Amino acid sequence: MPKRKPAARSAQRLKSKASTTRKVPASPGFTETEQEQTRRVRSILRVLKKKYPVVECALKHKNAYELLAATILSAQCTDVRVNRITPVLFKKYPTPADLAGAKQAAVEKIIHSLGFFRAKSTSLIGMATGLVESHHGEVPDSLEELIKLPGVGRKTANVVLGSWFGIPTGVVVDTHVRRISRLLGLTENKQPEKIEQDLITILPQKQWIDFSHRLIFLGREICVARKPGCTECPLLKYCPRVGLPTK
Repeated sequence: MPKRKPAARSAQRLKSKASTTRKVPASPGFTETEQEQTRRVRSILRVLKKKYPVVECALKHKNAYELLAATILSAQCTDVRVNRITPVLFKKYPTPADLAGAKQAAVEKIIHSLGFFRAKSTSLIGMATGLVESHHGEVPDSLEELIKLPGVGRKTANVVLGSWFGIPTGVVVDTHVRRISRLLGLTENKQPEKIEQDLITILPQKQWIDFSHRLIFLGREICVARKPGCTECPLLKYCPRVGLPTK
């Protein structure tokens, strides 16, 4: 029997791949093949880059230590509110060593308005102590080492590694990324950890950092939670609007 030509094998593989569909239960009737998803994701990334060509972390910081502390404070709180408090915090505690030696009551007083101030104060002091004792006061550029620090989870580590060190270790999933990724039909999950894994699978690694920043900007300006501005959204053509009314 003659061997099948390479072109025929390639065509067969493409046909087999194209037959695979991805269903999103929250959006009746929405399915797409893997190839369609790949093309749509590329279009989404292209449109987002055109809309927001230059993006950066909204948390104000001058170094990795300040970004790490600010990110810890941003849990269940807006970046705007955090940016109002951190100048006071960093003026009093400019280095990890200063913060490690702080009295918790003093830190709590500064960050009180941000909510969960007791837990956040404990995390801040614990994080600073860990930096001093294990890293000579320097923020490590390793995910494994960062998540060992008190109060530092994968999301916080990804923020610091991506925004300061430029290392794409994952996709930061905040409230905007969580909500818009579901609207776009890029994930069916609700838990940030599972959403991140879905996004890591379909996004090029070089896009992991900026994708989060761009979705956050989109979520603040156009795709707002209380009333998404779909008619003004540059992604409307590529968005199945999962979970939103069809009319």
